[in-house]
Amino acid sequence: MKQFEDVILIMEKNGGYSTLGKLYKEVDVSNWKTKTPFASIRRIVQDDKYFFKIRPGLWALKSHKEKVLKTFNIAPENNQKLVDNFNHTYYQGLLVEIGNMEGFDTFVPFQDKNKKFLAKPLLEYISMSEFYQFTYQHIVKRAITVDVCWFNERKFPFSLFEIEHSTDIQNSLLKFLELQDFNTNFHIVADKAREREFINKINSVAFVPIRSKVKFLNYDSLSIYHSRVFELHSIKNTIRL
Repeated sequence: MKQFEDVILIMEKNGGYSTLGKLYKEVDVSNWKTKTPFASIRRIVQDDKYFFKIRPGLWALKSHKEKVLKTFNIAPENNQKLVDNFNHTYYQGLLVEIGNMEGFDTFVPFQDKNKKFLAKPLLEYISMSEFYQFTYQHIVKRAITVDVCWFNERKFPFSLFEIEHSTDIQNSLLKFLELQDFNTNFHIVADKAREREFINKINSVAFVPIRSKVKFLNYDSLSIYHSRVFELHSIKNTIRL
């Protein structure tokens, strides 16, 4: 079987699509005569004869295009709200998977738990069923609405992520401002076209206390982070130290 056929096989088993990370994990490269199988997979999925890109880090088979787009409610006939819902949950899912693999406890707001990240609801990916009561209730009440939370082993928030596909970045910065007294990393996750807007907002005098703690993470960088985490873990699983 040729290399591209191995990739196609995994995608077909997965419903016609896959993240790069999942391909790194599931494609059998044991018979590939290459020292860089992950680079080969990245090259293969960019062959537009067989594959197409749905979102950063998410690829699908051209032969399944209509079915996949309808499954995700992002076909041309779907309204923008459905498309925005898919985008938001997709990036939440990437962040949750990264957090899990990096050893953090992960959480998404209660109203998002039944939303699907690709084939399964986020509920099946997060590691926390209840939010840690790490401080005063009025601050916890604010933190629990953050799109994705990573908690460390001491049950304190290590990193918080707000996904801003179309909503106001300032509202997310106000949430982070409430948590300024904690040793927590804050991230605004959005399309790179919104980075200038982020810079303008974070440079406001109101956000001086958190300016150095808030980072902008664009979708492309997030997808690379996601796939590289899977790549690293795949390598670790083949090495005994």
